[in-house]
Amino acid sequence: MNLTLSRAAVLRAVGFFLLWIMLSGGDPADLAVGAMAALAATWASPSLLAPDASRVRPAALDPKLPLRPGFVLHTVGLPPGAARNMFTTLMSLLPGTVPTGSDERGRILIHCLDVEQPVAAQLAAAEALFVRVVGEARGDG
Repeated sequence: MNLTLSRAAVLRAVGFFLLWIMLSGGDPADLAVGAMAALAATWASPSLLAPDASRVRPAALDPKLPLRPGFVLHTVGLPPGAARNMFTTLMSLLPGTVPTGSDERGRILIHCLDVEQPVAAQLAAAEALFVRVVGEARGDG
């Protein structure tokens, strides 16, 4: 085992253990289980994410990136209810978009990283696909 791999394993183990402590509230009774969980996660993690792939690239965090954060309104075709809630939840998984609420007309207010991107068109396409999938799933039942 080379030094780079050993260092990466130690850093991952420490990171997993600190995560365990934060999630468990730091209860001393949970530390032994947390240590075992951190070791298991450390053992499994190289196959999921190679040590070289996790290197931080500060250039990607350039404050001069041409982003224009702001809000856009999306008119939803789905009526209020479970399907609309599910679509809003799925919408939050799209990179750079977070549903933050709705206005008095029922449109969804979306915070996005760049308002100059076609966010509204992308959401309309995602909603159309969602409706097709949900409609097909209901037809199967």
